[in-house]
Amino acid sequence: MADDRYPRKIAGPVEARVIKVRDGDTVEVEAFVWPMQAVQVAVRLQGIDAPEHRGKCDAEKAAAAKATDRLSALVGGQSVTLAEISGDKYFGRVLATLSTADHPDLARVLLREGLVAPYGGGKRRDWCIGADGQDLSAVKAGTLSPG
Repeated sequence: MADDRYPRKIAGPVEARVIKVRDGDTVEVEAFVWPMQAVQVAVRLQGIDAPEHRGKCDAEKAAAAKATDRLSALVGGQSVTLAEISGDKYFGRVLATLSTADHPDLARVLLREGLVAPYGGGKRRDWCIGADGQDLSAVKAGTLSPG
């Protein structure tokens, strides 16, 4: 049962420093929520799903590495801003729109570059099936053909 004493969403902005990029859609940040105080929290980027490092096939694992590397490049050495912060279905993690001085919505950048898929809850994309319907589970990492 939800506790009505706590807000369901915080509009932000909340300034933060990225401590670690976990994967293509989740970062760990030190969020500066009060003067001279910070909270460390995992933040999943709102509205996207990235391939998993421990995916079902080599193609998914390779795609996960690319998405993670790109997100690392986007946030590397910069402060970030969290907005539209809400709870996640997994305890200890929040959902938020993440931005930098160069990019108002990092999820949109990753979507535009084809590194992640749109996600609004429910069933996740099968990263072992290509956009053309090809089964990629037999594709070896670093190649474009099965075997």
